This record gives sequence, structure tokens and C-alpha cells, in this order.
Amino acid sequence: MGTLYENNNMSNNDDNKYDRSAKSFPTEDNHASKTSLIFSLNEEVGALAKALQVFDKHGINLLHIESRLSRQNKTDHEFYVVCDNTRGSVADAIKQLREESKYLHVLSQDHKIVDESTPWFPRKMRDLDQFANRVLSYGAELDCDHPGFRDILYRKRRKEFADIASQYRHGQPIPRFTYNEQEIATWSTVYRELTQLYPTHACKEFNNVFPLLIDNCGYNETNIPQLEDVSQFLQDSSGFRLRPVAGLLSSRDFLAGLAFRVFHSTQYIRHHSVPMYTPEPDVCHELLGHVPLFADPDFAEFSQEIGMASLGAPDEYITRLATLYWFTVEFGLCMENNNKKAYGAGLLSSFGELRYCLTDTPAVIPFDPFRAALESYPITNYQPTYFLAESFKDAKEKLRQYAMTIPRTFITRYNPYTQTIEVVDGNDQIVNMVRTLRNDMDIIVDALQKTGLTRR
Repeated sequence: MGTLYENNNMSNNDDNKYDRSAKSFPTEDNHASKTSLIFSLNEEVGALAKALQVFDKHGINLLHIESRLSRQNKTDHEFYVVCDNTRGSVADAIKQLREESKYLHVLSQDHKIVDESTPWFPRKMRDLDQFANRVLSYGAELDCDHPGFRDILYRKRRKEFADIASQYRHGQPIPRFTYNEQEIATWSTVYRELTQLYPTHACKEFNNVFPLLIDNCGYNETNIPQLEDVSQFLQDSSGFRLRPVAGLLSSRDFLAGLAFRVFHSTQYIRHHSVPMYTPEPDVCHELLGHVPLFADPDFAEFSQEIGMASLGAPDEYITRLATLYWFTVEFGLCMENNNKKAYGAGLLSSFGELRYCLTDTPAVIPFDPFRAALESYPITNYQPTYFLAESFKDAKEKLRQYAMTIPRTFITRYNPYTQTIEVVDGNDQIVNMVRTLRNDMDIIVDALQKTGLTRR
């Protein structure tokens, strides 16, 4: 495949990294450490004891229990319990209790009611720690056709990267690596070839940021930048940050990270024998393809929108959102002064496909998320079809319209102050949102007055 594609990686590797074919996804029951329930039993002597027998039968340890007047019927009582998910089967207990209760609600970790059929999703940034040990394949587990499969030293090195990434937790500085001469030589080859094309083939937003990465993060031909330095730069620029990952994540887990403006990044580098090819994402793809545009505010918002749309979405829509990610963040084109430019990381990290995508050979279609989400694509060749966005802002608005069609009983909102996902399903949350909007409007009016624009 190397002769086909110096970096056939993005047609091949990102389909693995974001795993469009994943068949199972996390649920509240098996990936959160706690599940909270509210239920009301038929009024009878010993009702609570009967409920406790259900939990005991299924081997569940209760961390908290309380009774109170029912919110649905003031003449009844309801019980609020917090179950330890690490023991027994909460799912079986819920099934039995539902048959014996007047009503039962499964709560999210922040105590907002979410339908129990909704797949679990992280609410706090530290919840992303749960993904560390859920990689689909570990960094050192290579397929037999991988260039480094028979290289014992390379596989050992990959395991070093993977082990450290799997131990990383939110709030810690990203561990630094001293790359060896062979790894730096591989980076140098990729860096030198790609930077020759960026001025003419990459979008202006990419080219505006790249010099800042040279000045602030040590981007150059003889140095592989450290993820911690790059992450700090992104946080200052757009609020995005990097998080090391040990291997390939499911689509659901990877997209959930984007909702928090977190990008799961590899730290290992491709095998030195074929520096212009890799069968999976590596540090060249992440730092050269993805990072520059994550510093652009409009692109950062667009990427976060995909992540927000994925939270609690049905499985089929996760597949569609992963496909949208493929045709935008990985292989997207945009218009610039009546010329096509590349903004997808799969293009910007592939010397061969970056040249190819702007020729007349592939089909180029105006970006329409309703069509792009259903488009098929090859994973071993250059893309035969690309989607062209008028601008990141326009793409973001179209994506929002698409997200509104995803069947969910709630909407989500990212709170940048607390770095949490809020489930908006009641009046209290809406009132808080209006209060925040009113404060922002006051600031805008004040700014208009001070700048004199209101008098023009």
C-alpha cells in the first residue's frame, strides 16, 4: 500500500481510530462508577424492605438511600438510591424494580433525569479518564502487515508510549518524551515534504497558525514538539487541549472528547522504514494535520459541535457523525478566494493526497451534512469524493441543523466555566441560560457605547 499512498494512513488509519464499525458502546450501567435511581413502590407495609431485597438479590451495594414525598403524587413516597456499579448487576435490578414500581427513573451523575435507553456519556472532563483503558487496540499491538511488525525495538518503544498514555489522568501535565535520532529523522522527512505544500495547498487559517506553532511550540524540522507545550498553546488560543491516548478509541468515546474541546492524541511516531506512510494516526498526523486548526476559534467551535451532537446519540447516528468527521475534520476542503484549499488533517498530513485533492480528478461536492453522513468512502485509496465548505462558520451552522434531527429527549450545553456538560431538560437550566445570555448582551451594549458604534 505504500506505493499507493505515502500517507495512506488517513484513508486507512482514521477509520480505525474513530472505529465507525464499533458494535457496542458504553452505557450508564457499565462505565459510570455509580447509578442513581428514583422509584416509587405501591404503598404497603414493608415496601422498602422489599426493594432492598431486590438489590441484595442482584448483589448490589447501595452507597446512599433516602425516602421523601413523591414529586408526582404528594400522598406517596419515593426512594432515592445510589448504586455501586462495580458489584452486581444494576441493569437486572432496574428491570425487576420497574415491574414492581409505580415509576422508576434512572438518573445521570448530576441527578438530571435521562431516559435509561440513552447511552452513557461523560459529564465532567475528568470522566474522560474512563476511556484510558477502553482502547480498541493497544499502541504496541500491530497488525502483521504493519511496517514495524517484525521490529522488536520499535514495538518496545511503542509500548513505552502506550503505557504512559494509559496511566495519564485529567489535570496532570502530559509526560514529555525524549525522541531518539531515528524518530527525529522520520519526523524531519515528513515535516520537510509537507511544509513545502502548505503555502499553496492549505487554507489561510492553517497557514496563519503554523508560524505561531514554530515560535511557541518548537515546530521545526529537527524537533518533535511536546504535547504538553502544544496543549498549553491551544488552550490559550481556543480552549482546546490535547490528551495522550494509548491506542484506538471507539467513535463514541473519541467524539465525546471533542465535546469538551479535548483531542485524544497519539505520541508515538510511524516506522522509519517508510516515513511517508503509516497505517494509523501518529504524532506527525496529530501535530501537523490536526493541531494548527484547533487553534482557530471557528474551527474549534465546529469540531466541538460534532462532539456535542454525539452525546447520548443512538448508535446509528454515532456512525453518521463519525462519517461527517471523516469528510470534514479529516478530509474537508473549503473555498478561499474562489480557490479550493485543504483543511482536513488527513490531507494536511499526507504529501501525496494533499497534492491530489486539489486536482480535477476527484469529485467535489458542496458540504451538506445530510448527504455526507450517508456517503461511503474507501479506506485504502485516495478519496474519490470530497465535500467543500464555504467557511467553517457555514459548516458549523449546517452541522447544528443536522444535530437537531438526532433523536434525543434532551439537549446538552457545555459550560466553559466548570468544564462540564449540562443536560438542559427543565426550566431551571433554561433560566440560567437566559441569565448568562442577558449578561453577555449587557457587555455587548456597553462595548457598542464605548466604541461609539451606536452613534453611527
